[in-house]
Amino acid sequence: GWGIVLRSRPSKTSNLKHWLLIAESAEFIRAEYVKTLREQNCPIDAVLQVIGGKYKPIILYHLLEKTLRFSELRRLIPQATAKMLTQQLRELESDGIIQRKIYPVVPPKTEYSITEHGKTLEPIITAMCNWGKIYMNDKF
Repeated sequence: GWGIVLRSRPSKTSNLKHWLLIAESAEFIRAEYVKTLREQNCPIDAVLQVIGGKYKPIILYHLLEKTLRFSELRRLIPQATAKMLTQQLRELESDGIIQRKIYPVVPPKTEYSITEHGKTLEPIITAMCNWGKIYMNDKF
């Protein structure tokens, strides 16, 4: 994933501009990586860039079935921490694969659904699922 990992928490006296600069730098690095992929013209790298996160294929598998709230995704993917799940969801959202809808209610309600662009990944996710079933039957 492309999330920023901070090894230590910012102190109360940290300069907010410094942390914003780090976030902007991470986005610049990601944009440069995507640009490099396009220049290399490698379609497998392009696919992995979008769905290559640890939980992204699992998230997509569930969202292809129906729209889900964050808490529902947490229950369906219990091995993912809230932080990791949020990171993976944000990356999929920034790539235009899923969309997030926030309802102005108390407590806040957030739903995730697959976009039309994201639906084009259905054959890939289905193939991964089918291959996994065969592998599991052979292996276990």
